[in-house]
Amino acid sequence: MRFIDQKHTLALLMLGNLLAGCTSDAPVFAPPAPQRQTIPTPPSRATATAAKLNTLPAPGPVRNWEQLRKQAALRMLAANPSDSYNGTVVEPLLAIPVLEIELNADGSIRNITTLRHPSQATDTTELAHAAVRRAAPFGDVSRLPKPWRFTESFLFNDDRQFKPRSLD
Repeated sequence: MRFIDQKHTLALLMLGNLLAGCTSDAPVFAPPAPQRQTIPTPPSRATATAAKLNTLPAPGPVRNWEQLRKQAALRMLAANPSDSYNGTVVEPLLAIPVLEIELNADGSIRNITTLRHPSQATDTTELAHAAVRRAAPFGDVSRLPKPWRFTESFLFNDDRQFKPRSLD
């Protein structure tokens, strides 16, 4: 019986020491939590473009469709700096999608229709649609004659960068 009492006594002493350690001001050391390694991904062109979108100035007033087309083309370049170019058009071009952009009275996009799909590099059509969406709105068109729509050709080079035909 004495052997059992010694076991219990030893267990109680160990428990007492453990509890005494919990009430002291000594720091408690916990094993470090496993750290997950994250590998940063470089920002995509779309992410960089989206960041630039917040700094796009409000569109100015337009008096005719020619001014609107030019303002829209300049906004497309400003909203898509890494996806566009504003220099000499190099021939041969990779693709030339043509879009018809229908607007609401405030210059926001009502509808985008593809009038010409390129036979090669068909993904450039979607790139052109996205570029138009990022550049909107294009300015108040309520004083212009209806229908409130215009067409734009996108001149894509081999790097899949575009230039609006209205600027050429």
